[in-house]
Amino acid sequence: MTPLDYSIVAAYLALMVAIGVTLQKRASRNIDSYFLGERSMPWWALGASGMAGNVDVSGTMINVALVYAIGAAGFFIEIRGGIVLIMAFLMAFVGKWYRRAQVMTLAEWMEFRFGRTREGAMARLIMAIVVLLFTIAAITMFSIGAGKFVGEFLGLPPLFGLSPDFWAAAIMIALATFYTVLSGLQGVVWTDVIQGGFILVMILYICAIALAQGPLPEQFLVSMPMNDGSFQAVAVSREAWSDVIPKWRLDLDPQSQYAIFNLFGVAIFFYLLKVFIEGSGGTGGYMAQRYFAARNDREAGLLSMFWIFLLSFRWPFIMAVAILGIHYGLTHPTIPDPERVLPVVIRTYVPLGLRGLIVAGLMSAAMSTFVSIVNAGAAYWVKDIYQAFLRPQASAKQLLRHSRWSSVLIVVLGLLLSLNIANINQIWGWLTMSIGGGLVVPLFARWYWWRLNGWGFAAGMFGGAVAALLQLFFFTGLPEYTIFAWVSGVSLMAMLITTLLTPPTREAVLKHFYLTTHPFGWWGPIRSQLPQKEVAAIRSETRRDLASAALAVPWQLVLFLTGMCLVLRTWDTLYWLLALLLLLSLALYRVWYRHLT
Repeated sequence: MTPLDYSIVAAYLALMVAIGVTLQKRASRNIDSYFLGERSMPWWALGASGMAGNVDVSGTMINVALVYAIGAAGFFIEIRGGIVLIMAFLMAFVGKWYRRAQVMTLAEWMEFRFGRTREGAMARLIMAIVVLLFTIAAITMFSIGAGKFVGEFLGLPPLFGLSPDFWAAAIMIALATFYTVLSGLQGVVWTDVIQGGFILVMILYICAIALAQGPLPEQFLVSMPMNDGSFQAVAVSREAWSDVIPKWRLDLDPQSQYAIFNLFGVAIFFYLLKVFIEGSGGTGGYMAQRYFAARNDREAGLLSMFWIFLLSFRWPFIMAVAILGIHYGLTHPTIPDPERVLPVVIRTYVPLGLRGLIVAGLMSAAMSTFVSIVNAGAAYWVKDIYQAFLRPQASAKQLLRHSRWSSVLIVVLGLLLSLNIANINQIWGWLTMSIGGGLVVPLFARWYWWRLNGWGFAAGMFGGAVAALLQLFFFTGLPEYTIFAWVSGVSLMAMLITTLLTPPTREAVLKHFYLTTHPFGWWGPIRSQLPQKEVAAIRSETRRDLASAALAVPWQLVLFLTGMCLVLRTWDTLYWLLALLLLLSLALYRVWYRHLT
């Protein structure tokens, strides 16, 4: 890059640090201000922050890699997590359910659901420990992706036996940790809003470059990562590569790392099943934190809609980068590592002088995800372990000090773990289908089954986490649907057995939860004890919520595919998608938007 490019990146980093310093005093009032921004931030800022938190460099690099190597159908692989399809459920009803609890963390929510008893405390403790484990793994993924991307531009030498990628990630992490530790959620959200602007400019610019390149040739080469660490060039046709309609089976080399997706129809079925359970059960970490910070039910819905709309720009960007990666291979050797397509494209197609702006945009994507994860993860240590179990009488000053030091420790552990992970897809697959599969069953049951108690929830979470760790260390290389079935099955059995062998949660706690949250599902014994007028109102809300979710899921998928087809220039498919998008949008307006209160 030129001195101008480096100056743009330096100015961006200085601005992020300046915001952190400016908001330090406001964030230091108490932990409610530090972790929730005193529930006073506007919905559009929370939605923009959520989008920036989802558009991470590591996830973008693996999504580009899948589309580049497999074709447009690679989009459907990311139903497992990269499409963030759980947002449709958060928009329809789960987001407002979270907000109604008026808690700070998902672990604290466990006492709202199971009571301030030993079972509630156990559910809270296990939830906090598992989320911290998930947080450290997510930071590991961030470190690998950020290192691969930023390392392409900084040109750092290896030091102390550690790779340039590691040191590139360490530099970014140190800067992001600094302003996150200072300013808490308010700093995270407002820096995310600015970073979202960088991201949007970057997306539009790259899409314009891809459209200017002209259509792809009839035949071209892509690259496939192999199990032995090598890469193999593969010839594909434009028609097959551009087809957005998924096939039941792929025909990838059995020795490829992506051969786990060959039973494509089975994989997508399990991804959809996982998303249905996960979406209906709600999310955790920084995504749930945005809803805990929302002002009211209406703003919880609006921030979700805005979040999804902004996320829709990510997929045409991913398609544009994959297309430019193929164009690069027409005049240069094929890019060997699909996970490095993104930095190669930026280096090749973005002119000097503008490259700094694009690099700053992608650094924004990386840092916004990172700071969101760190801030939410630290809350679980401070609120749900340190204050709840170790120092109940801790002062505000002590809690803030632990908030900052726990953020630093989480970051260091995640960075060190990245030294033992080979690629982004390895850790991403584990996060979404292994440890993610271990969490979804108890997280789902807590809303819809009155009989689930805190002991059963804790056992399900613990069993799923142990099964996921065993899979990571002893059963690598299995298809993701096999991993998901194994881990979620262990979690389900542990949850059911423990729940049925222990007493139910107290009725007073269950009634309070039901009347506050308005969930649906197997709540007959509790509903039968409540006034019929209140039950009728809750059932009316339930019908709207279910109809909204049934519309929101295809609406989100069609919205994302529409942008991809625009960049692909598959005009016939684009026209059908636009018509379907219009119909779904009108239906959502009538069923969901008009009833936001």
